[in-house]
Amino acid sequence: MIEDLYEKEYRRVFATLVRLLGDFDLAEEAAQEAFTVAVERWALDGVPSNPRAWLVSTGRFKAIDAIRRRARFDEKLEKIAESLEQHPEEDYDVVDDRLRLIFTCCHPAIAPHVQIPLTLREVCGLKTEEIAAAFLTTPTTMAQRIVRGKAKIRGAGIPYKVPESEDLPERLDSVLSVIYLVYNEGYSVIARTDLSQEAIRLARLLVELLPDPECLGLLALMLLQESRREARTDADGDLILLDDQDRDRWDQRLIAEGLALVERALTPPVPAFTVVGAYTLQAAISAVHARAVTPEDTDWRRIVALYDLLLRADPSPVVQLNRAVAVAMRDGAGAGVALIEELLEPLQDYHLAHAALADMHRRLGQREQARASYERALELSRQEPEQRFLRKRLAELSKMAPAGRLITGGETR
Repeated sequence: MIEDLYEKEYRRVFATLVRLLGDFDLAEEAAQEAFTVAVERWALDGVPSNPRAWLVSTGRFKAIDAIRRRARFDEKLEKIAESLEQHPEEDYDVVDDRLRLIFTCCHPAIAPHVQIPLTLREVCGLKTEEIAAAFLTTPTTMAQRIVRGKAKIRGAGIPYKVPESEDLPERLDSVLSVIYLVYNEGYSVIARTDLSQEAIRLARLLVELLPDPECLGLLALMLLQESRREARTDADGDLILLDDQDRDRWDQRLIAEGLALVERALTPPVPAFTVVGAYTLQAAISAVHARAVTPEDTDWRRIVALYDLLLRADPSPVVQLNRAVAVAMRDGAGAGVALIEELLEPLQDYHLAHAALADMHRRLGQREQARASYERALELSRQEPEQRFLRKRLAELSKMAPAGRLITGGETR
């Protein structure tokens, strides 16, 4: 039970201790000690009625003890210990300290290339190696960035709080990026559904704070993707592409909520200067898929048009890749091949680009080109379900299976 509680609650306990103690390292030490005491104490006394509050309280007292021990060598620490004892325990469950901590890590005083890695490490508990892989850099380089970020928070006295409403918009982009990265980590790794649920919970809080169209769009996007979670793998954990999924297994409750949020995000009155953002447009694309009763009902013309708008909001090679797949579904695989081949240089290490190109070659009957692209995608893929899918496609090439479905970042969802 404690192990399960650790998985679900550790980062929340840690976030609250960061707010109370004002120090990342001290909070980490205090949280670890609190769980250690819980293992010993709860076996004898039973589990408290509010485990999270108990853990925060225990961690805080452990930190106070540690500070008082150090106060023998630094008189200033005695005042810090005294101030810590004044925090009322009712604070532990009233405020959402993980959201506070996200805004702290995304403070404008912290370099933009440090904000997201710092948040992923300190708020979400991802390992430095995982973050480094996501940003295509070394663990050592990433560790240095994270250390610099924590030092900046400490040195500049950046407060642990959600900004005032007038300051929210300028801080929003980084916070939205972090929440979506957390969601994707949980969505791509099947065993980490807790991360996806936490991202959705934080997005709901953000919508309450600031019902901005992009906040609505991000929440809608995650809900629409989450609605397909149960249908995207089979009993063996193998991937099922979007067009092959059993749509009866899609969660209609999440779809209905997601569609309503998309409608809100796109409904006037919208200020004349407002540009529809990337998350809202991605949610609108997901909404088109969600409304299609069968794969054949998918409005690919509308999806291509939405990708055209998305390219203006977020002109990235990955968006171009997803647009290329939509064009292939509208105009044929040959059109998709031409577009993707132009993207292979910036996406040479992105396995889904090679997988998409392979499937198009397969549909065109170009076996050897398909094989080469599948093998490159398999070489670059890091996740076992995707690797099994690609091996299956390679095995099918010997029989030259009939025209199949495309695989991209969007279509595998």
